[in-house]
This record gives sequence, C-alpha cells and structure tokens, in this order.
Amino acid sequence: MNARDRLIFALDVNSTDEALDLVRLLAAEVGVFKVGLELFVAEGPAVLEQIKRAGARAVFLDLKLHDIPATMRAAAKAAAALGVDYLTCHCEQAGIFAGLDLGRTRLLAVTVLTSLGPEDLKAAGYPPALQDPRALVLHRARLALAAGAAGVVCSGQEAAGVRQALGGDALVVCPGIRPAAKPGTSADDQKRIVTPEQALAAGASHIVVGRPIRQAGDPVQAARQVVEGIRLGLGVPAAD
Repeated sequence: MNARDRLIFALDVNSTDEALDLVRLLAAEVGVFKVGLELFVAEGPAVLEQIKRAGARAVFLDLKLHDIPATMRAAAKAAAALGVDYLTCHCEQAGIFAGLDLGRTRLLAVTVLTSLGPEDLKAAGYPPALQDPRALVLHRARLALAAGAAGVVCSGQEAAGVRQALGGDALVVCPGIRPAAKPGTSADDQKRIVTPEQALAAGASHIVVGRPIRQAGDPVQAARQVVEGIRLGLGVPAAD
C-alpha cells in the first residue's frame, strides 16, 4: 500500500454535483473517498456509484451504524450490496455482525468520536477509569477486534496504543487530522487531533482528512502535502 492509498478524503458536502467535482479533482491524489451522513442522507445510495464512476478507486460509507441487531445486520448487508469498501458501526455493536458475510466490505468500528474529550465522557456518565479517551478507546478496540471487525476508528492520539494492542494486521483509521496544528489544539469541533506524520508514525494504517483539503485555496496541493506527511510518518521516500 503506497502513501496515497492511506489517505481517506471526507466528502462532507450535501450535493452530488459538489461531491463529484471533488472526486474528479482529487482522484489522482486520494486513495479512498468517504461518504458520511450529510451526503448520504441528502442524495441517497445512488451517489456511491456516481462517485466510483467519477474516478474513486475505493469508497468508505461512514454511517456509524447503531441500532437493534436485526436492523444493523440488514443495513450492513444493504451497504455491502452497494459495493462499498469500508463501512462503520459503533464499537459496542460490532459483535452483531459476527458470521455475517459482507463480501469485500470491511467493517470498521468507531471507538470514541474525535470531537469528544474527557469532560464529555464524564458528563455522559462514564466511570472514572474510562473518562480518559485513551482507556475507553483501547477497551472498545479490543472488543471490536474480538468480535470480528477488520479494524477501528480512533484519534491519532490513541493510535500507538491501539496498534500495540491489536497487532499489525488490524486497520487503524484516524480522523481528526490537522496538518499544521499543534497536538491537542484545534479551531473547530475536533478535540483530539494530530498531524499526518504523527498519526502514521504512531501506527495508523489510514488517515481521514476533510476540511484541511476541501477548504484549502488549492485542494490538490493540500492533498499532496498530506500525502507527503504520510510518507514522512512512514519513513518512506517520496518516490513510493
């Protein structure tokens, strides 16, 4: 897997036209395009095939499934039938999919959203031992892999511990990436952030980047800079 293949670009827009413009612009720079709730709810499943036709080599459907078992299993099978490469659910429900054939679709379990910090976990009623996001992420990641998930979604701040706990084969996907930010600081709703270099050096297999590329004056150049950060984190030459 080269550095570009490790970059997941978040299509956090609400129209097919805008999404396709971004795919066509960035298809040569990005390994995976992620469709989240905003675009999927606005445009429906048809947008996935259109994204592939526009040049996406892999599609990540980020629905963070969380419901009763029958609904979850049916939704996952429907998503797999759409030909997506990755699908998300919440970690505590990953076991619901045990034994379910999703074909090529790989299940990723979301541990703790990167918009949450210790104060949020405390307010939500978690016991003191799990109010540190790192502890809760590791607890949930182990459960998810034991249940058969292909990997987990966590912040880059937890990537090293997750990689150590889950081994080399698990996917460790890290959102909350801010190329120019100092660790732990952010001007938006992401609280647990790192740079691309830090995430890959810590053990991430993939990183998710949205706003720093989408809102850049030159999105192509911004994506290339992120890929260069991935290379630096991996310690590989630019010619990979």
